[in-house]
Amino acid sequence: MIFFRVAFAAAGCLAAGQALAAPAVKIGPDAFGDWRQDSPGVRRLIRPEDLPSPSPEQSASQPAMPVKMPDGAKVMLPDNFTAERVASGLTNPRALRIAPNGDIFVADSKANRIVTYRLAEGSAKIEQEAVFATGLHKPYGIAFYPPGPDPQWVYVGNSNGVVRFKYKNGDLKAGSKEENIVENIPEAHHWTRDVVFSPDGATMYLSVGSGSNVALDMSPAPFDGGIEGWKKTKPLGATWDTEERRADVLRYTPDGKGEKIFATGLRNCAGMTIQPATGALWCVVNERDGLGDNLPFEYATRVSEGKFYGWPWYYIGDHEDPRPASKRPDLKTEVTVPDILMQAHSAPLGITFYDGKSFPSEYRGDAFVTMHGSWNRGKRTGYKVVRLLFKDGKPTGEYEDFMTGFVSGDDQVWGRPVGVAVAKDGSLLISEDGNGTLWRISYKPKNSS
Repeated sequence: MIFFRVAFAAAGCLAAGQALAAPAVKIGPDAFGDWRQDSPGVRRLIRPEDLPSPSPEQSASQPAMPVKMPDGAKVMLPDNFTAERVASGLTNPRALRIAPNGDIFVADSKANRIVTYRLAEGSAKIEQEAVFATGLHKPYGIAFYPPGPDPQWVYVGNSNGVVRFKYKNGDLKAGSKEENIVENIPEAHHWTRDVVFSPDGATMYLSVGSGSNVALDMSPAPFDGGIEGWKKTKPLGATWDTEERRADVLRYTPDGKGEKIFATGLRNCAGMTIQPATGALWCVVNERDGLGDNLPFEYATRVSEGKFYGWPWYYIGDHEDPRPASKRPDLKTEVTVPDILMQAHSAPLGITFYDGKSFPSEYRGDAFVTMHGSWNRGKRTGYKVVRLLFKDGKPTGEYEDFMTGFVSGDDQVWGRPVGVAVAKDGSLLISEDGNGTLWRISYKPKNSS
């Protein structure tokens, strides 16, 4: 008999399980557990000094085997939170965005389309649904422009560029054919392209993940001028050859002009968002594989212009990866250490800051991150949603399990969280592509009528 960590309830509506009392924060190696230690309220603090030594010989290959969602499966959430299934049957639901009027936009990436939902007020019941646009190319990021209550365009990050569609509040279908804004983005390997606008609408950010694990196909030096010549004309830590314009966040004007590299060394910045309290750009990053179960740490971080975050030569500061053929000792002291470190091979994909009002006040200003899980860990981790803790707008470095229970056993999972967004009513929306479902998380105190 297979042991299921999930419990059972009426199909379609999943009441939250009882959360355990918040334990002491797990620090360093004590935080390197697997899915069996996951539970709402468990907190972790992982620091650069907790990095173990590389152990490539122990690097695991254990792909997740998604299984059909068990009838009546019940996820685990903190006390007084409830999860309801909004939709199912999606092919590959990835990034989520909420329109100013509250409509839900979902990138159904491998179906090459954007789908939209309008829910009944304060519920998970769908009142209207539509296909906003189809014929796309692995769409992922979605952004409304200009930022604010009355956008005129919807931008979509395809794997090979950015397109936009005319839009007005309430549109469930695109108001025009697609218009190409950015073209010729390299698309092999990491294909998720998130799109975010600065609060003033003047800058469009585009994340472009690496074309490999650790630049093993990149030539040892640029062909013209070598590394010394390259350094004179390119941003700090910029890669070349097969990795040129990759592992970067790029910036543009809203019409797709004036491309510049905003930040480098981000192996796969799969999800971006703007922190409401500061206006800072944040991203969550999938780090490299092949160095062992607990190396290197994944992370969430503020992304600052001109900064270099390590890939492919270094990780989490000045820790050198010996594998790239090119060597950059000149960059050893130039690596920006990320703000929040998370367990290796958790595969964080989505991030959003909680600015709603329906959750308890201590959640305001914190961030939620979805963890998709990875093949490169012997003891499976990820496959959950976590909360990043902030104080006065600054990260504490701690993160806390929020939504768990997607793992059915050591070899099987039924849910792989990807997208996360705060709905207009303050509830939290989660997509997962293991079973192609969309969820609404709401809060109601026990003493509420």
